[in-house]
Amino acid sequence: MAKFPPKPGPISAKPLGILLNDVFAEAYAKQGFASRELVTRWTQIAGPEIAAHAEPLKMQWPRPVEGQPQEPATLVLRVEGPMALEIQHSADVILERVNRFFGWSAVGKLAFRQAPLSRPQVRKRPGPPDPKVVAKVAEGLGDIEDEELKTALARLGAAIKRN
Repeated sequence: MAKFPPKPGPISAKPLGILLNDVFAEAYAKQGFASRELVTRWTQIAGPEIAAHAEPLKMQWPRPVEGQPQEPATLVLRVEGPMALEIQHSADVILERVNRFFGWSAVGKLAFRQAPLSRPQVRKRPGPPDPKVVAKVAEGLGDIEDEELKTALARLGAAIKRN
């Protein structure tokens, strides 16, 4: 009688963020961030108006002096050139929001670096395929009794041809 291997248990998929947490944690730590939430949740922390023109670059912590309390960090922001002055005028608001996020006065001042922001490119979704092309593809599909299926396949074929 042959022995079969045991049945595998249920597969539990883990989010990619959890699997790569240690990889990213080291990169964020090199920039002075204790956690990545300041970077990943920047829009919620700073507000959409500020986040549209500034992003956190790094946190610079002063060296601790023995017997003295830890001094607050300097948050370095990358700011788009034309908006640098406006963001500088909002420094008090930014400091308040960041420290509220941390729950303590972690950041004492801001420093600015003028540079383009590293925004991901937004891909525009293509519109629906041309009805003439859809009709031409539908003619070549042959005998498909289900009209909804035939129409869906024709739209798919037209979209594939377009790309």
